[in-house]
This record gives sequence, C-alpha cells and structure tokens, in this order.
Amino acid sequence: MPTSETGTSSKVFAGRPVIMRRQGRVGGFTLIEILVVIVIVGIVMSIATLSITLAGGDSQLREEAQRMVSLLEVAQDESLLQGREYGLEFMLGAYRFVEFDPLTRQWGEIVGDDTLRLREIPQELELELYIEDRRVILKTDPARMRSDEKDRPGIEQYAPHVLIYSSGDISPFELHFVRRIDDSLLAVQGDFAGRLEIVAPEDTM
Repeated sequence: MPTSETGTSSKVFAGRPVIMRRQGRVGGFTLIEILVVIVIVGIVMSIATLSITLAGGDSQLREEAQRMVSLLEVAQDESLLQGREYGLEFMLGAYRFVEFDPLTRQWGEIVGDDTLRLREIPQELELELYIEDRRVILKTDPARMRSDEKDRPGIEQYAPHVLIYSSGDISPFELHFVRRIDDSLLAVQGDFAGRLEIVAPEDTM
C-alpha cells in the first residue's frame, strides 16, 4: 500500500473529499424541492382562506340582516312616539329611511338623525325585495323625491317601498340579503302587525 511522507495511506485522503461532498448534498435542498414546498403551502393557504371566507359569510349576512331589523325597530318606536309616518326605500346595495310631511303631503329625507341615515351594505352583497309575492326591481341609486315636472299629469309621485305607520304597523315585505359568489341568502320578513323576523333560505318564499 503506498504511503505518504507522514506514513498515512494516500487512499484515505483520496476518499475523504468524496465522502464530504455526499454529506453536503444529503443535508441540503435543491431549488426544485423548495419551489414544490412553496407551491403546496400556497395551495393549502388558498383553500383555508376560501373556507374561512365562506364560513364567515354566513355571519356577515346575519349581521347585515340584524342591523336592518334593529334600525327598522327604531323607526317603529319613533313613529309611535312622534305620531309620524316613516318609509323605507331599498336599492341594490343600500337602503334609506324617509319621513312623510303632512303639511306638504310629500316624502322627504330625515334630517339630523344619524341613526336613520342611508345605509350601504358590503359590496359582495345585494338586496332583493319581494312585496305581495312579487319581486320588485331595485335601482342602484336612490329615487328622486320631487319631480321638476310635477305640474304635468301622469308624473309618478315618490313613495317608499315599505311604509311605517304612526301606529307602529308596517306594510308587509320580504327582503333578501344575497351573496352572489355562492348564492347564499338570508331573509327579513315583516308583516302588517309590525313583527320582524330573520328567516333561513328554506323558510323563504
């Protein structure tokens, strides 16, 4: 066996760099392996985010429905206390309360009341209104309350979709809060006696 000047076999030194290189490759990761891990983590995070969004969406629908019911109950209380009539107008992405002026016999916006102001719903939601089992086509913007051509015959006068009488009673309606991304919905129903109820999809019309 050939030996070096120190008396050690040269084969030992010749094999050592090979062993070190192999150990270095075993302990590390290639670029492809790292990219595969990143892709897998991204897919898992996307699925988890989508699941959380859809699950949380149900609470979003209920929150918006409950807010509208609470505001409508406030309007009922004020109509009883003040002996006035209020109305509720719906749009595709918002709703607003209005009040009836017995002197001018016209509807107008409620001034100075931050509670019964125009309310917008989240962009991913949409409103659908049904009155007497018929769907009402809602517009994007609020309707004009006064026409510049009021002297002309046949001009349609403004009227809100839902009436809130001074007795606290309301005109019947069914309002759907709809999320278009998955067609989930939650409904609010109101009857002549002024009762309001949030109902699940299977209980709606």
